[in-house]
Amino acid sequence: MSNESILLLISIPVYTLCILFELYQNHRKRTHHYILSESLMSGWFAGLGILFDLTVKIFILGLFYWANQHTLFEPSLLRTHPVLAWVLVFFAQDFCFYWLHRTEHYSRFFWAVHSNHHSAEKYNFTVALRSSVFQPFYRFLFYLPIAFLGFDYMTIMLMYAINQFYQFFLHTEMIGKLPQWIEMIFATPSHHRVHHASNIKYLDKNMGQVLIVWDKLFGTFQEEEERPIYGLTTPLNTNNLIKAVVSEHLKIINDLKKPVSLKEKFYYVFKAPGWSHDGSTKTSEQLRKEQVLKH
Repeated sequence: MSNESILLLISIPVYTLCILFELYQNHRKRTHHYILSESLMSGWFAGLGILFDLTVKIFILGLFYWANQHTLFEPSLLRTHPVLAWVLVFFAQDFCFYWLHRTEHYSRFFWAVHSNHHSAEKYNFTVALRSSVFQPFYRFLFYLPIAFLGFDYMTIMLMYAINQFYQFFLHTEMIGKLPQWIEMIFATPSHHRVHHASNIKYLDKNMGQVLIVWDKLFGTFQEEEERPIYGLTTPLNTNNLIKAVVSEHLKIINDLKKPVSLKEKFYYVFKAPGWSHDGSTKTSEQLRKEQVLKH
């Protein structure tokens, strides 16, 4: 049995117990952090994400094997210095995840996929299961550079799985702010609540998976201040699984029907979500500038 399979066997009961405990706390304190239809949809999204992940796995294994045959360095580090190798893979994977995640927020083409994960209006552990359904078809591209450094696919993806296991615990309102030294270095539930909020000041912030330092280095960090309002800026308003998965793609198609230039059609697909040729909709940066001018 692979290490990834072992981690999966461990994670399923852990996730289940955490969700049940949060449900119990939700009922006991009447906090209203759960909507049954949303939680069920999160489960469906998780299942679809796993299905697509398995669909492309053979192709990705072959691609990473090819990359390992054309490495920039001799890939003997895992054998001679395994601890150092694992530390390097951790930092490399977390760094690449940041740029994957940032791309999903700043390019509408990728946001159309990732918006699935942000569509829940209640914030709880089941949101962690609400996968970006089509992400397996491009996620590997962001991790391919690590393979060119000599690290194999299984090692990279195991580290990804470990870091995703960590990120599950960020999707809750049960945990407040943690000690300052933790908040300075690591992504925390407080940071991730900001990430899932639709408040203008919170949009497209805190992309880190395990480390929050990338956000602080590259200008996407935002402290949790005002209470987060969760969900998309334009609510999903559907419990239909298929419509929920493709809702943003359909919006792109509608925008491409507008009588605009080829360049503007390109922008509608690849520029930041909210970009429009006539200013009828706005990006997160434009909304923030407007908010500053109003005050």
